[in-house]
Amino acid sequence: MAVEMARPYIDPRVDALLATMPTPRKALFLDRDGVINVDHGYVCSPERTEFLDGIFELVAAANRRGLAVVVATNQAGIARGYYTEQDFHAYMAWVRAQFRRHDARIDAVYHCPHHPTAGLGAYLRACACRKPAPGMLLAAQRDLGLDLGASLLVGDKPSDIEAGRAAGVGRNLLLGSEAVPSLDVVVALLSHASPVRLT
Repeated sequence: MAVEMARPYIDPRVDALLATMPTPRKALFLDRDGVINVDHGYVCSPERTEFLDGIFELVAAANRRGLAVVVATNQAGIARGYYTEQDFHAYMAWVRAQFRRHDARIDAVYHCPHHPTAGLGAYLRACACRKPAPGMLLAAQRDLGLDLGASLLVGDKPSDIEAGRAAGVGRNLLLGSEAVPSLDVVVALLSHASPVRLT
């Protein structure tokens, strides 16, 4: 498979931020569509954005517990030509700003712009980053010095969970399942565990 990955967004303050986090560094990995925002299909504008109940509280809780908050998202809308990578980055800058307004911080955003069968031009490719492949999570581990085995992933699709398991993420939670019907369950896990036990 091709291994070239799209350039991630990493908070320019991340070195200083991570230096204050416990060692080894744990992370909260989040899918985007269906976890951060309602999946209305190829969302890339504020007008179409509806944040899931509890997402701001979840990210703030992760911040308080010293977890790096990392978004890892397949973005087939780029591959299909519905919006550009520049559009995506501008939109995610707006998303991050909404979190800051709620005293919450997203530390890094990784995205896969490829699709193996429906992509246009250079985006038509098999790759190591599109979930269920673990490439985005492994890149975050490398870039941010994360302990994946002590980390937590929240996704809304089986492919998210498969990616987490393939990367060696310690705990992978399927949002909407019987065990995790809402984000409140994950907020409680992070807010009340002492110390945080993710494995």
